[in-house]
Amino acid sequence: MSSGPRNTLNFLQPIPTLRRDGDAIAILDQTLLPFRSEIRRLASTPEVAEAIVSMRVRGAPLIGATAAFGVAIALATEGSDDTTLERALALLGATRPTAVNLHWALARMDAVLRPLAPAQRLAAAWREAEAITADDAATCAAIGSHGLPLLADVAAQRGRVRVMTHCNAGWLATCGAGTALAPVYAAHAHGIAVEVLVSETRPRNQGLLTAWELREAGVPHTLIADNAAGLLLARGEVDIVITGADRIAANGDTANKVGTLLKALAAREAGVPLYIAAPHSTLDFACADGTCIPIEDRGADELCVVRGICCDGEGDGRIAELRQAPAGTAVANPAFDVTPARLIGGIITERGIATPGELRGLYPEQAR
Repeated sequence: MSSGPRNTLNFLQPIPTLRRDGDAIAILDQTLLPFRSEIRRLASTPEVAEAIVSMRVRGAPLIGATAAFGVAIALATEGSDDTTLERALALLGATRPTAVNLHWALARMDAVLRPLAPAQRLAAAWREAEAITADDAATCAAIGSHGLPLLADVAAQRGRVRVMTHCNAGWLATCGAGTALAPVYAAHAHGIAVEVLVSETRPRNQGLLTAWELREAGVPHTLIADNAAGLLLARGEVDIVITGADRIAANGDTANKVGTLLKALAAREAGVPLYIAAPHSTLDFACADGTCIPIEDRGADELCVVRGICCDGEGDGRIAELRQAPAGTAVANPAFDVTPARLIGGIITERGIATPGELRGLYPEQAR
């Protein structure tokens, strides 16, 4: 286990995922990626809630920061009384059940704002939301610095390092360099030969966002079908697996985008280490183990409808949707699964790398 602050990754988001815009916020609408980059202005708390539910913003750390700004917007547009505060906290808290960062950020906002007189709350809300955003950026940088030696050690032995990841846990999912991708960006910045095997991550295809990120950053990468991961691991074509997390229980069991558990099982069979990269806001010591983590079930259309750029020869770059299963098809669409702590080699945090059983020692103040 390592500890202590480390922040050597100087990373600037190419496009801010989230920023204040007067009494509103501007977000990068991720439902249009990787086909089009578009900034959307959110001027009301219901708009913020819709953006979280529809995954216009996605990634546990970014969801938390966005929700914090949603509280500030409510106070700016609806008033600073207790009723408005409670209504905003309830509306935003109901948007995504699995990502604990959301509830951590809202609890932090509540703890700061509740004791204040209504006249003092608005300015404090904006300050606290900005502080949560800055904290996440610094945390991402520290995760990158702590994870860097893992990749450097492999590259020193083998001449390069091949990282497999699942879902998107880069700068698009955070307010900084990302979680799982932060060590990759750090390695790339240090001249280490790093290649990323990017799992497509159906049904939302968040792996396409990872591929888009890495292409923009000039990091070598290969997009793979989710079901190809086991074969590539078995053939020795992967050196390390790193994913993000949406909630980590007290015992180290980790919820992440559905499909992570299959990679963890295949990695264990192949003898490839699996690491989770996550900030302190993803740790939930009130949750004893993975059986206590709520798993979000999402709508059927995510599975039955695919979207992409038209390739009909018109060349107009239209984004179109295609139904690949008949309406009324019975669908199960759990958004997350839980990887048992025994399959996890270590958890990369802003305080260092810990085994799942060492998390309490790394965060004693949260584990009380």
